[in-house]
Amino acid sequence: MADVVIGLDLGTGGVRAIAVDLHGQLIAQTTKSYALLTPQPGWTEQKPSDWVEASLAALSDVVQQLGENRPIGLGLSGQMHGMVALDANGQAIRPAILWNDQRTGKAVAAIEATIPRQELIQRTGNPAITGFQLPKLVWLRTAEPQAYAQVQQILLPKDYLGYVLTGAAVTEPSDASGTGCLNLATRQWDTDILTALDLNLAWFPTVVASTAIAGHLKPEIATRVGLPNRLPVIAGGGDNAAAAIGLGISASNLNRGSLSIGTSGVIFAPCNRPVPDPAGRVHLFCHADGGYHLLGVTLAAGGSLRWYRDTLVPHISYPDLMELAARSPAGARNVLFLPHLAGERSPHLDPDARGSWANLSLAHTQADLIRAILEGVAFSLREALDVIHTITPLHQLLATGGGARSGVWLQILADVLQTELIAPQAEEGAAYGAAILAMVGVGAYANLETAFQILPQMSDVVQPKENSVYESAFQKYKRLYEALKVVRY
Repeated sequence: MADVVIGLDLGTGGVRAIAVDLHGQLIAQTTKSYALLTPQPGWTEQKPSDWVEASLAALSDVVQQLGENRPIGLGLSGQMHGMVALDANGQAIRPAILWNDQRTGKAVAAIEATIPRQELIQRTGNPAITGFQLPKLVWLRTAEPQAYAQVQQILLPKDYLGYVLTGAAVTEPSDASGTGCLNLATRQWDTDILTALDLNLAWFPTVVASTAIAGHLKPEIATRVGLPNRLPVIAGGGDNAAAAIGLGISASNLNRGSLSIGTSGVIFAPCNRPVPDPAGRVHLFCHADGGYHLLGVTLAAGGSLRWYRDTLVPHISYPDLMELAARSPAGARNVLFLPHLAGERSPHLDPDARGSWANLSLAHTQADLIRAILEGVAFSLREALDVIHTITPLHQLLATGGGARSGVWLQILADVLQTELIAPQAEEGAAYGAAILAMVGVGAYANLETAFQILPQMSDVVQPKENSVYESAFQKYKRLYEALKVVRY
């Protein structure tokens, strides 16, 4: 019999549960999906009850795979920024409003009319942003006053799940710093912001360390899923921070960050002090290791390639698309692509930004178009990385996500970013990071640095090559965004 910890990641498309032994080996895993609701254009919601049912089913599945192994802790991770509003009975008042919901434009303006943007950035690390939780609560007050009148508790998605599992309303800094009202210096709720907006501090949960025990599994939940009664539930981390923990990325090594190429593209850069970009062009959040991290986000990274394939060439596989891209030279024969198909986050914070190809001619081929997409995503990430470099050093990135499986795209990214990329041997994502946090939380390891020793070794280093073509194309790329912005408005 061996001790194991369970990691649970409440994602947008579904929940993933894994069991990991204390040597870091994956013992069991399962995924359960749930519906995404889009009641109006630009709105995204989910039912918290769907999260609960899927999570309990996932935990039951994992328990059935454990055999004689004994669970000693459960760590949580999940999608950030969402709002779950609860009434006095702890029941969800309405569906949860998600991270990518765009209904709160007027609420963002109202917040920044009350608290100047520069002050928000200095206090919270970020300006008011449509996807964050705070504007959602301000929106609720104006748009659904009857629902707002019932509010007694505001929770983030993973913390709501923790509340259901344990009865304790608790959060931790890495997720709470994505609400828009956590003071990064104190790592507690900013009472000045809440007072200025006439919001009740009592609605917000207690903030504890990411490795702290948030509560213990309720007897009825334990019985239902087959886990031990009063199993410790660890506070965990927001999905990006938890995924970074699973890769061993922390403020103890400021030179190493991560690059995720999934639907979105994310550069994660650890830092040991809460120093924001003065213009708020990249996010600054707390990290689950007790430090901080900068986050640069391209909203449609792999999403741009998926759009191209699904819309224009659904019969071509992704490996074949990459093979085609390799036939086009660096610079895609002067074709440029802006990957702003879903607006853009870093560094523009422009929800109305739109994508485009430029410089097309009759001589251009499908290979040029595909390579331009790959390069355009890389240029977008380079814009964010250039901002990050003004704040903290970053010379090596662990590359994860579906896009990192392509040698062609990895080399393009390394060359454009001028940064060494490393593809980990194994990538288990945020659920794995939640499990590592749980190991520390239950005392299996004294601290995260000790726990990191069990992580798999890195492999497949991609070295950047200097390429003047990319430097020239990058400058044109930046001018293209500004030119098209004039056309839009």
